[in-house]
Amino acid sequence: MPVKVYKPTSAGRRDMTGHAFEEITKSKPERALTEPLRKKGGRNNTGRITVRHRGGGHKRRYRLIDFKRDKVDARAEVLAIEYDPNRSARIALVQYEDGEKRYIIAPIGLKVGDFVGNGDKATLRPGNALPIKDIPLGTQIHNIELQPGKGGQLARAAGTSAQLLAKEGNYAQVRLPSGEVRLVHERCIATIGQVGNTDHGNIKLGKAGRRRWMGWRPTTRGIAMDPSSHPHGGGEGRSGIGMPAPKTPWGKIALGKRTRANKRTQPFIVRRRGKRR
Repeated sequence: MPVKVYKPTSAGRRDMTGHAFEEITKSKPERALTEPLRKKGGRNNTGRITVRHRGGGHKRRYRLIDFKRDKVDARAEVLAIEYDPNRSARIALVQYEDGEKRYIIAPIGLKVGDFVGNGDKATLRPGNALPIKDIPLGTQIHNIELQPGKGGQLARAAGTSAQLLAKEGNYAQVRLPSGEVRLVHERCIATIGQVGNTDHGNIKLGKAGRRRWMGWRPTTRGIAMDPSSHPHGGGEGRSGIGMPAPKTPWGKIALGKRTRANKRTQPFIVRRRGKRR
């Protein structure tokens, strides 16, 4: 999946790159597997902004992805590889032997005409979903469940994969893309392979307008605000933040402070993720 480099015909085109979309085989989605996606502008059900800098963006329809892979002991043929505007990964349209169609996350190596399967009888091929107890150690996996039957929640973004490190009792140790090592129950379903579209992280947007197409609005620096709007605001002329550590707009420490407070799942974390460089 190569990266397409644009010619610098304008200031916005200079240093802009995009996807070549060579792996895409179908342009329009399966209408029955989509549903409307209403814009919320970052607001919750009470109208308060809970995610800042959201708004605008191109109109989309949500693709219904089969994260559970619960149609066991049945083969499905890959009909098409499609673009999904709601995620960084590509999706594959598969059709089961009884005629039912579903979308799945497309891993590297999955092509039109291939067959994928779910359950205990599936083989160790990219795109097949198996219980973790049936997957050999060292295998790259993605779309990993945290609770049996809930559906995949881990390693679903473009280019990501986790690795199965060890098995002990009813749990297996899985190293996640962040470097964290976590215990996952052996009955949880995982999909073999690495998620495709590995060049997603190499894309350069090139101009602010392209970010607006994605539904992201501009961010205002705190030091450019007044003191009542941000802790960094105020001062004569261009000044520093005026405090030892950066703060959020609500006065909390912005960098370095640990925010994890989920004690319920703490015993399942074998090793915390390392610091991001």
